[in-house]
Amino acid sequence: MIPVSPSESTRRRYVRNIVKTYRQATEDQVVRGKAWYRTAHQLADMMSGGDVRAGAGVIAALSANKAWDMNRRLAQDAFAGRLHGHVGDALTKAAKIMAGADPAEVLPMDIKTGNFYRCILDPEDPEAVCIDRHAHDVALGTPKGNADRGLSSKGRYAALSLAYRNAAAILGVLPSQVQAVTWVVWTESLAGVKRRPTLERYSHNV
Repeated sequence: MIPVSPSESTRRRYVRNIVKTYRQATEDQVVRGKAWYRTAHQLADMMSGGDVRAGAGVIAALSANKAWDMNRRLAQDAFAGRLHGHVGDALTKAAKIMAGADPAEVLPMDIKTGNFYRCILDPEDPEAVCIDRHAHDVALGTPKGNADRGLSSKGRYAALSLAYRNAAAILGVLPSQVQAVTWVVWTESLAGVKRRPTLERYSHNV
């Protein structure tokens, strides 16, 4: 696992790795990455019947350890009256949000789930960064497979979020866009993807 409080030199290395990966993106990858959260926002709006806050909250609540296509299907099923397919805590959070609770009061806002909600709710959010396992590996500069990244640690999550915000300042784009573009580059490189993936194939696994 990366340090909870990395040294300044280590922080700079994370930023360099993120910027390097972003700059490896093709024009098409940049376009798709920058559009990811705008498209997710539209999906949240549609599946919730116009309550995008609830839609984003339910998607986020049901996101942990789920590939995007499954995450999306579970959220759509939930709004159709069939809440299933996840652990009890996630289902309880989704139920509370659909019952009218503020997602910001239900979700853990200092780590991945809360930040995923924020990015979907407002794709122009200048601070939110969804740090999943791939975002972690981009910053580290090496894939870690199925290893535990320790991203439930608020300190570790905050250190990586800061690295993405610093990279975003260098690149002149939003932190969430840096994360999404580098996610596309990183996962497609790992998978050797040659065809253009759609939003339905993207994943935000922890």
